[in-house]
Amino acid sequence: MTLIDWVIPIRLVDLLEIGLVAYVLYMLYQLMRGTIAVQIGLGILALYVVQLLVTAADMTILQALFGSIAEVFVLAVIILFQPEIRRVLLLLGQNPLVRRFMRSPAQAERVHEIACAVRSMSEQRIGALIVFERSSGLRSYVETGAPLHAQVSQDLLITIFYAQNPLHDGAVIIRDGRIEAARCILPISTNMRLSPQLGLRHRAAVGVTEISDAVVIVVSEETGRISVARDGTLKQNILPDVVEKYVTEALSPTPDAP
Repeated sequence: MTLIDWVIPIRLVDLLEIGLVAYVLYMLYQLMRGTIAVQIGLGILALYVVQLLVTAADMTILQALFGSIAEVFVLAVIILFQPEIRRVLLLLGQNPLVRRFMRSPAQAERVHEIACAVRSMSEQRIGALIVFERSSGLRSYVETGAPLHAQVSQDLLITIFYAQNPLHDGAVIIRDGRIEAARCILPISTNMRLSPQLGLRHRAAVGVTEISDAVVIVVSEETGRISVARDGTLKQNILPDVVEKYVTEALSPTPDAP
């Protein structure tokens, strides 16, 4: 038998698999770094090494003990790493590629209706203030407005913000994909770094994102320009063609804070 016969053939798919495994392990390490999960993982690794030594030494009693532990090992790992597993699943669910292929028809329809409404109001210069509630509850602001509990639709959003409608002043708050309330009063940002040219609508959009993780879409009544507020910052002059991307992000769930 020659040396060539001992060489293991490596296919392109094998290299791809190794790369994927390395990437997954790296991402798991990034998620668990700085948490108690690292110490738990090292403890499990130490137990595995001990099991190998026990098996190699043919220690019957200890082998039986480790065998009984192995029967509940998977359940124990799920319980111990429950927060990390939940974060991984939430991050996967937020991945743009996953959302594109797995988004439900109802969710896709809501995104389309809201995006079309925003683009239409921008073209007609209808001022709008749409708040998307995420993990931070906005109940205190919902209670300041008129409850609707209505299904999201393009026509309804445009009707609410039409200048002659008594509900057009204030914000619409969307919770769990439904219009929870209209004419809601939001806190006004006092951030001195904001442009003095910004009106109350834009300052209210920034204000609510300073105290929550909400995402807010604003349409200027004067210019028709679209802005997006989140994390206490305001991104202006959003192109109508990319509004759907921001709506999709706003309607997506967020992972729990570490």
